[in-house]
Amino acid sequence: MWPRTDLIDLLNIEQPIIQAPMAGSGTPALAAAVSNAGGLGSLGCGSMSLENLKPEANELRAATNRPFNLNFFVHSDPKESPEINAQTRARVTPFYEELGLIDIPVTGESPFDPFNADMLSALLEIKPAVISFHYGPPELEVMKALKDAGCLVLCSATTVAEAKSLNAAGVDAIIAQGWEAGGQRGAFDTSFEDVGVGTMALDPQVVDAVNVPVVAAGGIADGRGIAAAFALGASGVQIGTAFLSCPEAQVSEIHRTALRHASDEDTRLTRAFSGRPARAKNNRYIEVMAEHRTRFPDFPSMYSFSRPLQEKSVANEDLDFQFLLYGQAAALNRELPADELFRTLVNEAQSILGSK
Repeated sequence: MWPRTDLIDLLNIEQPIIQAPMAGSGTPALAAAVSNAGGLGSLGCGSMSLENLKPEANELRAATNRPFNLNFFVHSDPKESPEINAQTRARVTPFYEELGLIDIPVTGESPFDPFNADMLSALLEIKPAVISFHYGPPELEVMKALKDAGCLVLCSATTVAEAKSLNAAGVDAIIAQGWEAGGQRGAFDTSFEDVGVGTMALDPQVVDAVNVPVVAAGGIADGRGIAAAFALGASGVQIGTAFLSCPEAQVSEIHRTALRHASDEDTRLTRAFSGRPARAKNNRYIEVMAEHRTRFPDFPSMYSFSRPLQEKSVANEDLDFQFLLYGQAAALNRELPADELFRTLVNEAQSILGSK
């Protein structure tokens, strides 16, 4: 038995565990495996084209008759700044020259669109049980349309103030994302990457500040972390990094190798790849780009400057410029099929919680 069942009841699932969306690494197969095991599987659609959204969602729906979550980014169109572009170009030029890359970007171009009316129309047709958002809530009209269609709306918060604003906006549950979490931080205010609140401090304060279920996220990788989240007042957990080692995840071999040998000090928050703070495996590019506290082009146009370096680093099979996203608890990962990992997490947590 779980200490609280409000999240389970809300989402119509059997166990209070959400698999994090992890855009780029999550797959319909991974999400379906978690949903079929009794949790809430998620598919990251933030960087997905509209043309791919329906086929991916249809593939997921064909693989499970249980609730699942589609996740989107809520961000503004990037603002062009010739000064910031020139400054960033100057900083990456030595890397381009080192790797023998000739075409150094002059301006940043957005590789994907913000959440828009076309995506909303597609969602109203797909009607997933749950839709979650990163970087703040959607507009109130969007929220109303989704709820009128019978969808539940979740959103990430990284501070108590953000959680309060989500509560006021009418979200159905709040994902309290601690500093330890891997991947893109869900902060509304894209402050510099050295600002953040850890899960242990964040979750109980969010629980006390809102009147909807709170989902703990960040640094949770086994039953001990799940039990701790409930002790902090959470009604469930969202876990991402632990599922990256599952065969269903879309992860390169060099990424899997990094996870196998991960330690608590492996990662660092950086804006140098996407333009927003994200936790990834530390490397030379991240270290050098962090030496000066300067702005980068807005998310996601910073990818124009970083992606050619990433692609060359992948081709060279080195780590110097790769964007390997994972959290601080990666050393606890286990290489298991997703359904087996899910059952293991549930059994570990219930063993601890049941012993009280």
